[in-house]
Amino acid sequence: MMTRAERLALLDWEDETMPITKQAELLNLNRSGLYYCPLAPSTEEIALKHRIDELYTRCPFYGSRRITASLRREGWHLGRKTVQRHMREMGIQGIHPGPNLSKRRSDHQVYPYLLRGLAITLPNQVWGIDITYIRLARGWLYLVAIMDWFSRYVVSWELDDSLELGFVLEAVARAFVQARPDILNSDQGSQFTSPSYLQLLHRAGVRVSMDGKGRASDNIFTERLWRTLKYEEVYLHDYQTPKQARGGISCYLEFYNQERLHQSLEYQTPAEVHFGSTQPVSQNVQTKTHAMLMEGRECRLDQARILS
Repeated sequence: MMTRAERLALLDWEDETMPITKQAELLNLNRSGLYYCPLAPSTEEIALKHRIDELYTRCPFYGSRRITASLRREGWHLGRKTVQRHMREMGIQGIHPGPNLSKRRSDHQVYPYLLRGLAITLPNQVWGIDITYIRLARGWLYLVAIMDWFSRYVVSWELDDSLELGFVLEAVARAFVQARPDILNSDQGSQFTSPSYLQLLHRAGVRVSMDGKGRASDNIFTERLWRTLKYEEVYLHDYQTPKQARGGISCYLEFYNQERLHQSLEYQTPAEVHFGSTQPVSQNVQTKTHAMLMEGRECRLDQARILS
């Protein structure tokens, strides 16, 4: 499935044999939006967003205050409100010490966190879904991924150039073709509290679990996936186009699932554990999975004490 940016790139405004309205229909593009050309982001905005992404990936417990302070130490002349705006546009926020400090949509329902004290012992018992920022040389994309928490297998993923709901629903629908988890965990972002997303899960008989607002370590496995993906793939390549990003990320996630050995899985691949194509998973792997959940919870509490 191509992103909107990739479909827009296929438009041929000089083609006299096929009107632009017909091309838009075939590419599933809204005609009214074709004639609006928003200003491209400045090189300074792109560089700033990329640096915020690097700081947040390394220190997900950093909120806007510490990211602003870090940027100022590096020579950036900006205020906290500017950093907050960019973080909102990027879909990220730091771990906060208490209840939700940023407002969600009041008409969206929020569900409790169901994984506290839960032993995760099988594939497709618990999945996690999350969104991250992917940098390009002259812009950025957003990546959504669904991961099985027991095997670390990336079940489905999708890229888009906006944080609109469509690409999230596409990734979930594609994942449900493969299997249905007992529980799907997410944060409280507007995509995951939207009625369309929740209805998709309810129709599939999947229980909904949501992290505490701003508590990235409740979703520790997906957060570690983002860090691994960015350090081993994204930061090593200067993607020029959405097509290049899609190709690079596709190849890396295939490697991640099928070839990359995980110490926490006793040096097996996620695919081997997920599909049971190698030796049975020992109790030690189950213990490590539980320990990582506890580690994420303790990390969150420690950071809360530091930030409070």
